[in-house]
Amino acid sequence: MKVVSVINYKGGVGKTTITANLASEMSSRGKKVLAIDLDPQTNLTFSYMKVEDWKENYERNRTIKYWFDSLIDGISPIPTFSDLIIRKDIDIICSHLGLVDVDIELAAGLTGNTERQQKHNFLRTYSYIRNELSNLREEYDVVLFDCPPNFSIVTKNAIVASDYYIIPAKMDYLSTLGINQLRNHVDNLVSQYNRYCDGTMTQPIDPKFLGVIATMISLRNQTPIAAHQYYIDALTRNGVPLFRSMIRENKTLFSSAPDFGYPVVKQQHASGTYAEIVRELQELTTEFMEKIGV
Repeated sequence: MKVVSVINYKGGVGKTTITANLASEMSSRGKKVLAIDLDPQTNLTFSYMKVEDWKENYERNRTIKYWFDSLIDGISPIPTFSDLIIRKDIDIICSHLGLVDVDIELAAGLTGNTERQQKHNFLRTYSYIRNELSNLREEYDVVLFDCPPNFSIVTKNAIVASDYYIIPAKMDYLSTLGINQLRNHVDNLVSQYNRYCDGTMTQPIDPKFLGVIATMISLRNQTPIAAHQYYIDALTRNGVPLFRSMIRENKTLFSSAPDFGYPVVKQQHASGTYAEIVRELQELTTEFMEKIGV
């Protein structure tokens, strides 16, 4: 099982679009895929179900927030991820608008009177998702986290549980500004986590950065416009790895996808721009699968 976090500090960069389309395309190729929505905006969740369906059937006790709340409140028995999984086009664990408040509660568990207690609490708090996912190792080929645009305790749980992470980004100043900062934050988390692992039964972690996926690209003559190419070249000069596959901008197609209840890559278009975008998403999926070895 390969576990991958999809993250960017900047919102509105196509993070959820990439997660949903990778998940659905891999599923259509016969892979067992689980997507976990960790973003309180719940956009990934609503890519696969209507809000009314979520409210009626899943909001109360079938979300990642409910799972975290159960851990914090000591509810027994604590639900497993298997209890939360909803089978749609892919298997998904829903998010919840109230997930934004979970971090405050989790932070309370990081304190300790001694250095040893602090280390123990650090490993326990940041390993919640990692430990739970270990129970699903034989059931899935790929797990994808749609992370919120921050480095919260919930996000750090995803990074700790991940084998890899990717950064979707628009090729503009604000969207690319925080890429190196994010990578540094991941490296610092990994360093601290592994240092605290010494002398314990907890195994160290090593999430690898697969690269930046350029999203919302504008093309002219089938190549990125100069304004976008500038940032592509800048990232390359700075040694930031990029996926070969890029996804072009098309507000009409991507904004309508949730209304269909399934991502763009599953839509049928015989020719034209829409068909080319589907092909780009398929090529991205092929490249992604090659990089993680599935």
